[in-house]
Amino acid sequence: MTIATLLVANRGEIACRIFRTCRDLGITTVAVYSDADAEALHVREADLAVRLPGSAPADTYLRGDLVVAAALAAGADAVHPGYGFLSENAAFAAAVQDAGLTWVGPPVKAIELMASKTRAKELMAGAGVPLLAPVDPATAGADDLPLLLKAASGGGGRGMRIVRELSSLSGELLAAAAEAASAFGDGEVFAEPYVERGRHVEVQVMADAYDTVWALGTRDCSLQRRHQKVIEEAPAPGLEEGLRTRLHDAAVAAARAVGYRGAGTVEFLVSAEGRPYFLEMNTRLQVEHPVTEAVFGVDLVALQLRVAEGEPLLAPAPPSASGHAVEARLYAEDPARDWQPQTGALITLEVPDGPGLRLDTGYVGGDTIGVHYDPMLAKVIAHAPTRTEAVRLLAGALERARIHGPVTNRALLVRSLRHPDFVAARLDTGFYDRHLADLTAPGDGDPATAALAATLAEAVRATTHGTGPAPTRFGAWRNVPSQPQVKRYRSEPDGAEHEIAYRTPRTGTPEPYDAPGVRVLAATPDRVALELDGVTRHFSLTRDRDRLYVDTAGASYTFTALPRFTDPATQTDPGSLLAPMPGTVVRLAEGLAAGVAVEAGQPLIWLEAMKMEHRILAPASGTLTALHAAPGDQVEVGALLAVVQEDLDATPVPASVPEETA
Repeated sequence: MTIATLLVANRGEIACRIFRTCRDLGITTVAVYSDADAEALHVREADLAVRLPGSAPADTYLRGDLVVAAALAAGADAVHPGYGFLSENAAFAAAVQDAGLTWVGPPVKAIELMASKTRAKELMAGAGVPLLAPVDPATAGADDLPLLLKAASGGGGRGMRIVRELSSLSGELLAAAAEAASAFGDGEVFAEPYVERGRHVEVQVMADAYDTVWALGTRDCSLQRRHQKVIEEAPAPGLEEGLRTRLHDAAVAAARAVGYRGAGTVEFLVSAEGRPYFLEMNTRLQVEHPVTEAVFGVDLVALQLRVAEGEPLLAPAPPSASGHAVEARLYAEDPARDWQPQTGALITLEVPDGPGLRLDTGYVGGDTIGVHYDPMLAKVIAHAPTRTEAVRLLAGALERARIHGPVTNRALLVRSLRHPDFVAARLDTGFYDRHLADLTAPGDGDPATAALAATLAEAVRATTHGTGPAPTRFGAWRNVPSQPQVKRYRSEPDGAEHEIAYRTPRTGTPEPYDAPGVRVLAATPDRVALELDGVTRHFSLTRDRDRLYVDTAGASYTFTALPRFTDPATQTDPGSLLAPMPGTVVRLAEGLAAGVAVEAGQPLIWLEAMKMEHRILAPASGTLTALHAAPGDQVEVGALLAVVQEDLDATPVPASVPEETA
């Protein structure tokens, strides 16, 4: 059959990406959206849209019955699941087909067979695919350590634990099972050897109903945080040709073993010695699929639609590969603070365009990043003839991007791409465990000069009431009798304060005060040019209420304007527990109330946002003197949750601990 109208059972970046291919093919598009996504980009880009009442995923995007009803109401004849949510749910795939709709995905039976990692491993063993030998936790000994505990269902790092001591095995098993049950409705957990310094290498497969299976090369996805990918590339660098062939053959065997059709990914762990082990098969499109598209010159979504329509692949063998591609996932999160997700207004999102660059995103400037969904803003992809050129192109594009609003991982991505280990392709899943402190340390930038540029721009704006006059040009400033004025800023997210003195003489043009080596060349409310020790530097400024965003070559800064004198009323009481991020209070410790005694490190409040759960801990032993949180409360970052009057003899502990949630 020919697909005329397609509903995408997803949101954000992947929905927008699928719509792009549909527009190229002349297919009418249908979006579904939660109340939280009513103004989202994927809704604005679709031809038709159907509301799913509610905001939480469990009430909206995970309700297969509502999604099928939406497809029928909109007159769709096919459903594409994207990735995440219901994309690997066999019951949903069956419901789509039972409703007379075309399912753009693999057969239901293939999804069922690969849904459980334990069953998938048994099947792969029969197909000759190399596996790690399972370990029975009940009989595990010291020689079996370290162990990796994994949820049998689902992925994304939930239900996963590394065990290095036998004494902690039973507790970690219980914790992993509880997390898996909460995330996937299945508490089954299995154990296997943990491979130190292993690489995450995967093979993209594409299969049709005519016995053709393509192995579209390898991808390396080793740079991960909390078992979730951050930077991916194709082809996986540094693999011997024999190993590459073995991976391709194993992936094809895995696909044939389950009668696969459509796009899928077979994931492997490659040891430091070059031995591959099957991990799982993802029966859907992957987040990182663009790097394969760039290298092979294909549109995987178009191929998915072609196969779903019953057509064969274009040739018995895949097209030839060309060049190298690297993808970076841009997240609204703070890597220096336990990867805490960030929310709020996205003021600006501009990534340079040019040959070899691609941007896949579900946001534009002016959108709002909410608390309900994954904090990924965009994927930036670079393709070039060589790996060195592709990495350089991607790092440069990210560095020149203008991203204003919540804190992002942009600086971490740039530093990762330029790290000597990454440049030399010394890749393994422990990269961030070893290098995170260095990658998130204060950089070599000059925030004081950026704050000076902000001060001059704001002073010009104040004198012109924001009308944006022609640039004011200076040779150098003169000694004038006017007294210096002072502006104070706090840089985000490090909290450092900057105090900048300037003068506004009778001519009305602001001038730096006591700034040797600095020469002002031009200043407007939006742009400032300074000559610093003979080198000209340009600064562009964007403002949003009391925040100023300053972009210059190789660095970006966020400043919050401060009053000249601190208001004592803004100070919080000692022992105050503040929300580390916007989110929802999901539960309180049993019996928690004002007046009860608490112990240092005791979890008091659980706060959840964007798949992350934070336990708010008692900073020290003492008495809870105030409680301002209740289950279901929506709180903003910095909201006062509780106050603990501590015992002065107690040892303080960190106030919050992040955990992955469903």
